[in-house]
Amino acid sequence: MKRFHMPTAYTILLGIVLVMVLLTWVIPAGRYDRTEDGRPIAGSYHRVEQSAQGLTSLVSAPVQGFYEGIDIAGFILAVGGFLGVISKTGAIDAGISALIRKLKGREGLLIPILMCVFTLGGTTFGMAEETIAFYPLVLPVMLAAGYDNVTAVSVILLGAGVGTLGSTVNPFATGIASGFAGVSLGSGLLLRVVILLVLLGLTIWYVLAYARRVKAEPGRSLTADLREEYLRHFIVAHEAEDVPLTARRKVALALFAATFLVMVYSVIPFDEMGLPLPTLGWWFPELAALFLGAAILTGLLCRQSEGEIVEGFVGGAEDLLGVAFIIGISRGITVVMNSGNITDTVLSLGEKALTGAGSLLFTLMVYLLYLPLSFLIPSSSGLATLSMPIMAPLADFAGVARELVVTAFQSASGLVNLITPTSAVVMGGLAIGHVPYDRWLRFSWKLLLWLAVVTLLLLAAGTIL
Repeated sequence: MKRFHMPTAYTILLGIVLVMVLLTWVIPAGRYDRTEDGRPIAGSYHRVEQSAQGLTSLVSAPVQGFYEGIDIAGFILAVGGFLGVISKTGAIDAGISALIRKLKGREGLLIPILMCVFTLGGTTFGMAEETIAFYPLVLPVMLAAGYDNVTAVSVILLGAGVGTLGSTVNPFATGIASGFAGVSLGSGLLLRVVILLVLLGLTIWYVLAYARRVKAEPGRSLTADLREEYLRHFIVAHEAEDVPLTARRKVALALFAATFLVMVYSVIPFDEMGLPLPTLGWWFPELAALFLGAAILTGLLCRQSEGEIVEGFVGGAEDLLGVAFIIGISRGITVVMNSGNITDTVLSLGEKALTGAGSLLFTLMVYLLYLPLSFLIPSSSGLATLSMPIMAPLADFAGVARELVVTAFQSASGLVNLITPTSAVVMGGLAIGHVPYDRWLRFSWKLLLWLAVVTLLLLAAGTIL
């Protein structure tokens, strides 16, 4: 009997697209009336003519999704090209070698430090798709330190993910949700800070415990059988050991670091956070241009020929082409739901389920309801826009502060977006890290259970106090 092998990310996502196509024949089509700015009006849901999608949507929806996500796909390809040019200089090899020598015997410090950095990005500006750019940097460092690719992926994915789960001033989750709920961004901040710190501590402990087991006994890695396969794709310690850190490579590393710092700064909405710093307001088109320009500048300053720059850029973009395709397919799921007019139907079921619940039960039910909703609508800003105008008014009838609904929403959305296959961030990160989706589930399910339980307890405390 042949051993079962988990399908690839592409097959899993296409399977979900097919399920959504079939559901458009089963789930009643409906819509909410909306205000001029597109907000659904609570209690206005009504049936519309069924818009069942044909099987051709299985191939047309991913294409449409790719068109809708072309800004992210372009950004990812530009990042890949930039990394390809940097790689040709040998700067990353030399930098990793120097880092490993400096942290000899203290590599474990990298995990909590990097996770705190990514969490800071998640909680302040909703760092998500931007993390794709960091995988090719963090993976070789973790592997060279004796850990596995699951550890490396978890540092980035869980680090930024827990930050988004415990968003404090993230304008794309907390900000939009608070605006639609009619409360200020600072309302409920104390509870969100407590959730952030408690869950971050729990997550760091979980990742460190796994990483130490793997380093002591590599055979206990969840991807031990794939070790040779993924090591071929990344720089490991013995390959970077004898690469000297020349002046030219130092220039390349400085440009590398500066590019990422500019990226992080450019997407932070300082004006919405009340900070006296200029807000650039860049997004994926500008970020893609940043990495393209940085690739050209790096090649010129490191005295690469025109052919070498092009070869490095195209080769690097090719490495991340599969991730760009994953983004298109995952967006196709939402395309099918919207075309079939079943997105609002799902929201209306939640509205009916929550009506009449008591304060404590209402808060916990909101959290539990947002779990499946976040699976169907992985975009936190999109889910907030669609659902918060409906959920927030219901809180008034239940005697619950609206900011608790915002916190419950972002906590549930953040939890689901750590594992959902409908998220391009999850599937893209796993694809770059060469971590099969089933191995990620085996690694993370216990942690997610703990995060959910602790979050529910903290939400209950916030409702009572």
